[in-house]
Amino acid sequence: MATKGILGKKVGMTQIFTASGELIPVTVIEAAANVVLQVKTIETDGYEAIQVGFDDKREVLSNKPAKGHVAKANTAPKRFIKEFRNVELSEYEVGKEITVETFAEGDIVDVTGTTKGKGFQGVIKRHGQSRGPMAHGSRYHRRPGSMGPVAPNRVFKNKHLAGRMGGNKVTLQNLEIVKVLADKNVILIKGNVPGAKKSLITIKSAIKAAK
Repeated sequence: MATKGILGKKVGMTQIFTASGELIPVTVIEAAANVVLQVKTIETDGYEAIQVGFDDKREVLSNKPAKGHVAKANTAPKRFIKEFRNVELSEYEVGKEITVETFAEGDIVDVTGTTKGKGFQGVIKRHGQSRGPMAHGSRYHRRPGSMGPVAPNRVFKNKHLAGRMGGNKVTLQNLEIVKVLADKNVILIKGNVPGAKKSLITIKSAIKAAK
């Protein structure tokens, strides 16, 4: 089955009511027209894919090779460029626009985004560990606990310690598209999706959806 995909920006969350009166929380994704910048084939690149650009940026922020690349598609330099594989190449050509109407209400999709960065955090917030007693002479409160057995004289790999939290690429699978608003270039997806407001979101056909 061929894959469909589009790039967009997370606007935020809201809620809508169905015809039966059920309240559904939805994430609003603004996906203005994506432009096909390149069509890759096995003969020329060794694999099949389309390269898509999203969100115009000023030419002064682009170098000469980037400007020349987008000029072939007769479009402005793009802030985000990604590839989609397993697509039906015959449906795409350089310069063609991909709109939100690629998807329809009820489609099941996989959504990828970058989670909010939380900075350097301790083990309680980062890994959900429990703290020690705060009184009665306890001197153990929010520390990471034992570093492991004495014998190896080192800390084992994958030990849960403090460190940077968030800012990871995360994909949520099998989310449902509740509504597509073509006049506003908006897709409403049931539930929440990873990422802060205005962050890049990738929407693709679900690879594990029930047939």
